[in-house]
Amino acid sequence: MLQAEQLSSQPTKLESVSTTKGIYLAIAIIGVWTISLLLSLFVDIPQTNIFFIVAIILWQTFLYTGLFITAHDAMHGVVFPTNSKINHFIGLLCVLLYGSLPYKKLLKKHWIHHHSPASESDPDFHNGKHKNFFGWYLHFMKGYWSWGQMISLTIIYNFAHFILHIPRANLNDFWALPAILSSLQLFYFGTFLPHQEPEDGYSEPHRAKTMSCPPWLSFIACYHFGYHEEHHENPHAPWWQLPKIYRKYG
Repeated sequence: MLQAEQLSSQPTKLESVSTTKGIYLAIAIIGVWTISLLLSLFVDIPQTNIFFIVAIILWQTFLYTGLFITAHDAMHGVVFPTNSKINHFIGLLCVLLYGSLPYKKLLKKHWIHHHSPASESDPDFHNGKHKNFFGWYLHFMKGYWSWGQMISLTIIYNFAHFILHIPRANLNDFWALPAILSSLQLFYFGTFLPHQEPEDGYSEPHRAKTMSCPPWLSFIACYHFGYHEEHHENPHAPWWQLPKIYRKYG
């Protein structure tokens, strides 16, 4: 089906523990994200406590991150390892819901990242000049953004506002803003923090380091994406098994 499918369709012993848990979790994340978004779009913002609005924004951000992490697992073939078509369809659906992102492009670039992490060949790495967080983030996003996505999102936004009569404030606060915050969260824990070059240089082949923290905090931070060295060592382990690997080898 896809160029990287041969790489992403061979489950390890860890994944063989459950071939259905991944898709159940994926369905749950997609379902909760959908219901939560629909409910939030009808919140009466002027009549709602500001702290509750902030809580909704943070909750939506967390669910957006879950969408992308699910798509990431699909790129590794572990959302539904027994059926690659369903597996990649889930991944495609997640990135479309996340921000009209191109799944095939993401899949190709992600496997290049795994083969050449933190190098000139790595599409997720900085350009050698902008190594700070925001410079690297903008360079990173430029590699995945396109006019097609901007047009698509603009059409969706205006359809929701002018045809469905959803207030702009709700669309901005609960649809657009959480997606942007999620991209910052994913970039920080999945690219900037783990692949930032140490002062004494890289010392291991994956050029990745792990955020040492308890599993509950790792989950809240970014669905265990902070256990990044473990992810590179075990690229076919789904996100929910990374704590087990961290405890065993960390």
